[in-house]
Amino acid sequence: MASAAEQLAANINFGAFAKATELQKRLWFTLGALVVYRLGTYIPLPGIDPAIFRDVFSQYGGGILDMFNMFAGGALSRMTIFALNIMPYISASIIIQLLTATSPTLEALKKEGESGRKKINQYTRYLTVLLATVQSYGLAVGLEGMTGSSGSAVIDPGFFFRFTTVVTLVGGTVFLMWLGEQVTARGVGNGISLIIFAGIVAELPRAFASTLELGRTGALSALFIIFLLIMAVGVICFIVFVERAQRRLIVQYPKRQVGNRMFGGESSHLPLKLNTSGVIPPIFASSLLLLPLTIVGFAGTSGPEWLQTLSTYLAHGTVAYMVLYAALIIFFCFFYTAIVFNPQETADNLRKYGGFIPGKRPGKNTGDYLDHVLTRLTVVGAAYLTVVCLLPEFLIANYTVPFYFGGTSLLIVVTVTMDTVGQIHSHLLAHQYEGLIKKSKLRGRRG
Repeated sequence: MASAAEQLAANINFGAFAKATELQKRLWFTLGALVVYRLGTYIPLPGIDPAIFRDVFSQYGGGILDMFNMFAGGALSRMTIFALNIMPYISASIIIQLLTATSPTLEALKKEGESGRKKINQYTRYLTVLLATVQSYGLAVGLEGMTGSSGSAVIDPGFFFRFTTVVTLVGGTVFLMWLGEQVTARGVGNGISLIIFAGIVAELPRAFASTLELGRTGALSALFIIFLLIMAVGVICFIVFVERAQRRLIVQYPKRQVGNRMFGGESSHLPLKLNTSGVIPPIFASSLLLLPLTIVGFAGTSGPEWLQTLSTYLAHGTVAYMVLYAALIIFFCFFYTAIVFNPQETADNLRKYGGFIPGKRPGKNTGDYLDHVLTRLTVVGAAYLTVVCLLPEFLIANYTVPFYFGGTSLLIVVTVTMDTVGQIHSHLLAHQYEGLIKKSKLRGRRG
């Protein structure tokens, strides 16, 4: 079976893609959804003076605001209807998953299968609306206090502006949440990840141009810019290598006799990824850090003293920010791995189908062994994610590089690209198998 799959993979070409009409429809749907998202990042928020806000954002910008603006695809700097982006949904997902691990009620729902998953998704949507409402109201209040050289960024401050801002921003976040779910169901790839991916890629030319501008003015040397490009390529290669790395555990199936024929006696392997949690930990850590610190950044000098102190200690590039960022990444690596992979459940499934790991007794011993291996892999995976995400932070902090296409962004872009290409490859393989099955049926009828 493996050799047949490899042969099919080798035969996949543009001709096979041209015949896969279902895949083409999915790709067009995904592309259309991302175009709609990009158009929405240019629709301004009602009641905002765009010229004055650009001037104000340039004063308050830098550090955490620029990073959040990159995740939002530039929607924050233009203060559009998608200014909050999909971040409230990610925050709600974090909270619900944490509660699922601690609440018996949610844990029981999770075990109910598809119906329970739908209820948990519904709770996530409700919490998304609540978080988006709170965040959009805080943003509206912050906007009313922002003034530039030409006046206030808000044309007519007051209750009506706050109400329209909350309704518009919450509606934008809910629409993006719905759009992401549609892409996941009817398109190719994970919709939420692709929305973040599109925002990051859209801001890449601006970040690259600002770096070249610093080289032109002499703020950065040409050699240092070349070093940055070489380092980015090296990090991409490192990410691809680690994301494809696996620990393969041999699984043996005993022989059994059915009538006069012998079945089984085969050996397979159980692949465990080095980075089981994928890109989720950096996204979760970034969302938890970016949203509160964005409010701190918008509050500026008008906020209370404790808010100023928090803003100083957690500024982008500070030691406290990096330590907290690394701690959150490591925590979510272990937390999310524990959610997506249950060693004892895997061991029970192996025993149910007669499989066993050589040298390990089926059941609890196998589960303990899987847990031991997975823990060691997660330690390495967490260290890898921490290094990749913090390396650009050190460069930004020490060399004032305005290149916010940092480790987290690079990781998201490479991982989402690999996942999407993998899904396209799976669709093409499925189409090839369908073609072979149809040909075999036709030959059987002729025979």
